[in-house]
Amino acid sequence: MEKTVYVLGHKNPDTDSVVAATAYANLKRAQGMAEARAARAGAVNPQTEYIFERFGVTLPEFVPDLIPKVEYWLSGPAETVRDTTPLWEALSLMGKADSKSLPIVNSAGRYASMLHYGAFAENILTKINPHKKAVIPTSVGHLVKTVKAQPLVTFAEDEFFKARLVVAALETASFERHLKAEPAGNKVVLVGDREDVQRLAIEAGVRALIVTNGNLVRKELRELAEERKVSLLVSPYDTSSTALLVIYSTPVGTMGDTGITPVLRTDWIKTARKALSGSPSRSVPVIDEDGQVVGIFSEGDLIREPNVEIIMVDHNEFSQAVDGIENYRVLEVIDHHRLGSFSTKYPITFINRVVGSTSTIVANMYREQRVPLPRDLASVLLCGILSDTLVLRSATTTDVDREVAEYLANITDLEIEALGKDIMGSASEVASRPAAEIIRLDLKEYENSGKRMSVSQVEVSDTAEIMERRAEILAGLQALRREGSYYLSAIMVTDITDLTSLLVIDADRDFLALVGYPKVEPGVFVLKDILSRKKQLMPALFELVEKATER
Repeated sequence: MEKTVYVLGHKNPDTDSVVAATAYANLKRAQGMAEARAARAGAVNPQTEYIFERFGVTLPEFVPDLIPKVEYWLSGPAETVRDTTPLWEALSLMGKADSKSLPIVNSAGRYASMLHYGAFAENILTKINPHKKAVIPTSVGHLVKTVKAQPLVTFAEDEFFKARLVVAALETASFERHLKAEPAGNKVVLVGDREDVQRLAIEAGVRALIVTNGNLVRKELRELAEERKVSLLVSPYDTSSTALLVIYSTPVGTMGDTGITPVLRTDWIKTARKALSGSPSRSVPVIDEDGQVVGIFSEGDLIREPNVEIIMVDHNEFSQAVDGIENYRVLEVIDHHRLGSFSTKYPITFINRVVGSTSTIVANMYREQRVPLPRDLASVLLCGILSDTLVLRSATTTDVDREVAEYLANITDLEIEALGKDIMGSASEVASRPAAEIIRLDLKEYENSGKRMSVSQVEVSDTAEIMERRAEILAGLQALRREGSYYLSAIMVTDITDLTSLLVIDADRDFLALVGYPKVEPGVFVLKDILSRKKQLMPALFELVEKATER
């Protein structure tokens, strides 16, 4: 996997988070960071989906987690060889790459085995065992390629056969008896300039005759080789060197270690560690879902920096970030929320503005850095501002938000109130979704006085349907609270028409008794004129938690 810089918002992303990630990744690419990619850590809500579809902008890549996976540590693509490649060629490739292992693939390009020096040493001994006649799978074509022979006559070059190597070191009569002792059809004979032996081998119908030391072969013998269908090759090397190279002409597939199990690129690092411990070469092939080799993972990769880096937008707390983010270097933070318990090992760019939307910050960065803003991105940035500020009516709205919104409306020829009505109206689908999905929309985790809590927020055009499903919503919050071991779990349902909100909350009875908002029924409260979770609701909840823990 090539180096990637993910521009990521928080889990359970709202419109502002997704828009800011999309636009900021585009800005970074325009400034030369080609590896910047917008991403999202959760499903988008109906409003976000409507906005991106309306303006023809592609949603960011879905990254459900960043738990360390093999592909995040891969150093690069792997060199591979076909299983039919001559062994000498494969070993030469390993030497040039200064690699200790080489994946072997089949005709379909899928992983078959691994060549490493341990497997090579073990298998080559079976070919050069002095107590056993060597049988070498090879072909005439492989002999030509490995020995660098000059072919004079060849037959069935690509056909593999089990070659028996015979070196003509005996006196002529003894050699003739030896040759006749068994079928000659699979023999490869090596001989120097002894014409009598050359003739005997050809007349016996050996599979191939290799004349060493670059010796010339008489025309009469070449014609005889053609008649008897004997491949006739001339080696530039002496007999001993040629004999060694013939052994190395065997297909590399015969030398591969089939016991090394590959890992998927999406496997967790802990899975790869286990595979490494069982590999003789302390390396394993990495394959994709189709079995194609995409890399080699070795022990050295474990001490490298991963090829993933992060830019966080619309949040600055790891508790709200994608799972596993702590394993990667954070380069920048672009946000408009309160500061959490955030720290990094390295200095970073940290931009936090007191505005109502991260989209406001990103849009201004285009202006400040004189980067042209594409119309489609300007449109979704305007939507991000209007969504996060409830069409500039939220208590978090600043003059900067209003000025940037006017600027974006001007360059996109969009009317703020009409657009705001459209995007807020698109949120009306929320109430018809399953309760388990509703309570996780734009969910954020907080911690105060040692207590963890989850608080979601959704916008609707009418709270009536939510009120009809309040028992279902409360049951979902109870399950969520139990699942996440939260001190409390709540959802803020904001009515974008009446500009007020409902708070549906599951918590211990003692805590609920402290809530001073008008109560509709147990666990359901009216938040009159409260629209902002960040600026209005959370400070009040933090104060209540502090009171509850002091008791």
